[in-house]
Amino acid sequence: MSTSPKTTNRDIALDARSRLKQWLESGEAKLFPLSLPQRELWEASPVPVADTANHICCLIQVRGLLTERDCRTAIQRVVDRQEVLRLSFLPGREGPLQMIRKNCEVNCAFRDLSPADGRPERIEELAAEIFHQPFDLVQGPLYRVVDLRRAPDDHVLVFAIHHSIADGWSLGVFVQELFAAYLHALTQSTEPLPAVALAYTAWDATERAFWQPAMLEERAEYWKSKLVGKRRIWDSPIAPGLPLRWLSRIPAALVDQAREIGRAAGATLFETLLAAFQIALSRWTERDDILVGTPVANRSRPAVRETMGYCSNIVPLGGEIDCTRPFADHLRGVHRTTMDAFAKAMPFAELARALGEHSAPGYNPIFEVRFALQNHPIPDVSLPNLSARLSMRSTGTARFQLGCEITEDRDGPEVAWLFRENLFSQHDIEEVDGIFQQVLVGVCRAPQSRSCDLLN
Repeated sequence: MSTSPKTTNRDIALDARSRLKQWLESGEAKLFPLSLPQRELWEASPVPVADTANHICCLIQVRGLLTERDCRTAIQRVVDRQEVLRLSFLPGREGPLQMIRKNCEVNCAFRDLSPADGRPERIEELAAEIFHQPFDLVQGPLYRVVDLRRAPDDHVLVFAIHHSIADGWSLGVFVQELFAAYLHALTQSTEPLPAVALAYTAWDATERAFWQPAMLEERAEYWKSKLVGKRRIWDSPIAPGLPLRWLSRIPAALVDQAREIGRAAGATLFETLLAAFQIALSRWTERDDILVGTPVANRSRPAVRETMGYCSNIVPLGGEIDCTRPFADHLRGVHRTTMDAFAKAMPFAELARALGEHSAPGYNPIFEVRFALQNHPIPDVSLPNLSARLSMRSTGTARFQLGCEITEDRDGPEVAWLFRENLFSQHDIEEVDGIFQQVLVGVCRAPQSRSCDLLN
């Protein structure tokens, strides 16, 4: 009786190389260098690229009859349109490369829920399990969709995608395109969705052409004058994996008042909230020099607004807190600092390199706190007999010790605090949230008050 020889790791590797060669020669796959934002994950992140902290996660609540076939067909059309959903990473001698395949099948699964599993708290538990499943960066795909079906007309689509191929903006694009594809399928059309105006790799090519060495050097000099010598707030590193998440809300009326106070000082709502956050964080940490990072969408050109991909950038924003200074004066200073920082923004990986900062396990190279006012589109989609609502869970930027993400909502802005269990307890987060809310109340009551009097 003969037996076939065992398949060895070497055989598997040779087969993979042979398949790759065939793909490249036939045009089934193309290779591209890492984009500028992607380099941040490989060169300037406190966690490994494969860490689940780099997962962007959301729930899409769908009401209406949605069959498995319809769902799969709609996702396939989005995969065919958006090249990042066909993207994985190939290790190279000089660093990883993007590999984009011409054709890929969808990565989706379907699960019928019992009444007990359909409860909201149980949905969150099931979603967390899906969010924490790692991606294979080489094999791909780097997204997954799981349809949790409470009834034929009541679905929760759990969507997770790796930050290397998406940012928060991309979630809104995905939802809109998913339902455009569904509507397209209802017409029984076999035609694909129209091509995006600007593919992700084409967007990156324009970014590379823009960021010439002379401009990078000029921007780096500005940041060296602002950031060199800054001390860390906390010495402890973050732990691997997704952070804990705790939610609060800012009353809508309070935000309306804050918006008016900002307008009177020539500042935006973001700058007003940031000024209050700086004062709250200063009081909580007993530090008078506060440095945070904030994301910018980096999608000023209309052509890229329908493109899925990691386009966003991170901008450091520093602030010196003088508690004897009136809040209105502090706000004007925050406005000037923010305008200057945004005008001098540069790719984060290049910034870290220019500052001589190297990623160490558990430490972001420049700052430890992320503050964001989410202004990317979060659509509520309504079609005949079908509607959907997107609910964020993680934006894939939880690579810092502490995050505060504010998302405007009709019930009043939601404040999502992202924190590490090895650094903070929920009581700590409730404490800093309480200080932040108190500062906002004090600001709206008397914007000319000294910063140190806002909590009295």
